[in-house]
Amino acid sequence: MAHPFRFGLQRQGALPGMTWADTAKRTEDAGFDTLFTPDHFSEQLAPIAALATAAAVTTDLKVGALVFGNDYRHPVILAKEMATLDVLSNGRVELGVGAGWMRTDYEAAGIDYDRPGVRIERLVESIECLRGLMGSEPFSFSGEHYTFAEYDGLPKPTRPLPLLIGGGGERMLGVAARHADIVGITANLRAGEVGVDAIADSAPEAYDQKLEWVKAAAGDRFADIELSSLTMNLTITDDRDGAVALMAELFSMPAETILDVPALLLGTVDQIVETLQERRERWGFNYPVLQGDDIDGMAQIVERLAGT
Repeated sequence: MAHPFRFGLQRQGALPGMTWADTAKRTEDAGFDTLFTPDHFSEQLAPIAALATAAAVTTDLKVGALVFGNDYRHPVILAKEMATLDVLSNGRVELGVGAGWMRTDYEAAGIDYDRPGVRIERLVESIECLRGLMGSEPFSFSGEHYTFAEYDGLPKPTRPLPLLIGGGGERMLGVAARHADIVGITANLRAGEVGVDAIADSAPEAYDQKLEWVKAAAGDRFADIELSSLTMNLTITDDRDGAVALMAELFSMPAETILDVPALLLGTVDQIVETLQERRERWGFNYPVLQGDDIDGMAQIVERLAGT
């Protein structure tokens, strides 16, 4: 049975003409379940301060990063920050973590850009650490990448934080399927950039394979997992054919394929609503994360589908 729809909005900064606080309030008023920020060293708000501000000016809106780059913060630090934010927000944090992928982040910060396998191994250790650190008892860990003894992280979160992990390759999706409450399925970003490889891996058939990897790795827990998809381009327009033609050129894909690319949403509100329903039927995506400035148009989509 499909999970009910709920929606996230990802923002690097405020909506046009608004402050960040007003953006958070408008996101909540628009019916979104969660406000996300990315976690990069480019021109965006720093995620933890931004999420804390958003939580402070809203009542029900959940907050989270999509996703925290594991190599940018030691798990002791991230666990304490997220537990604190969860307590201060009365239980509104979703914890998104990933292995880190954007090469320019590592170069800008002077962090070693290890091969994907090492970054994934480090993430797996970090996941165990984060859960242990936010547990009820002092926690010890001795691994290849992290070691500490009898650390009693305080404060404790209001409940076990929902864990969101995204991925595009078989190994990363396997980690997500075994550990996460919410699995975000994306293109494979092993190249360290959104380039030709990632675009080619955005094809609908590639997502069919990704879903099979998640099912195989999740086993019996698959039915309890929420599936999420990040929309890279949302175009609400009466000229769907024109939008499709533009994206077909950018993605180097046939026009008839473009409407099925999970990273794209194109057309009128009615057409986009239908597309999201079709994608839940095909891939199980009940938790779309939207991006864009047309908050009024997105609010119409959310109103039509949230909770159904």
